[in-house]
Amino acid sequence: MTIPVLPAVVTLTAAIVYQGTMFAVAFARSQHKVKAPATSGPEEFERVLRVQQNTLEQMMFFLPVFWLAALSSNTSVACLIGFIWVGARIAYGIGYWKAAKLRGPGFAISLLASAVLLVMAIVGLFN
Repeated sequence: MTIPVLPAVVTLTAAIVYQGTMFAVAFARSQHKVKAPATSGPEEFERVLRVQQNTLEQMMFFLPVFWLAALSSNTSVACLIGFIWVGARIAYGIGYWKAAKLRGPGFAISLLASAVLLVMAIVGLFN
């Protein structure tokens, strides 16, 4: 079996970013004394939790369209866009952790990257 290495690296990178958000939530729980299963607390904690939740929500869309685009269209372009998505999610997280108003650019870029991958997947599958 031949593993498509570059798409696998993009996927692992996305998973590592998500894992980082989970560690950030655990740290924020400890720092702000928010015991599980509570999901509310100081605004600083809630922003960290929202980064983790939103990243998971976005991954549910990103991963299938990324793989469909990578396998049915131009793999290199799909991987470049995949890495842009990962970088945008990092920017989103860092921005949101600092202040809610700073989350916009990272969110918008990751949303656009996902939309481009969706178009690539559709065109690749039906072309």
